[in-house]
Amino acid sequence: MDAPAHYFHWGFILISTANLIVIALMILVFAAAILVPYPSGKGKQR
Repeated sequence: MDAPAHYFHWGFILISTANLIVIALMILVFAAAILVPYPSGKGKQR
């Protein structure tokens, strides 16, 4: 916690490693929410 953060620098983009990891995880969760099918309830009868 006392050490300075590590940064990635691509052209004019400067982002810390921690923020880059959080953004990547958010994109993965979003993609999973899009791709994973909802339970359809097949086979259940009322």
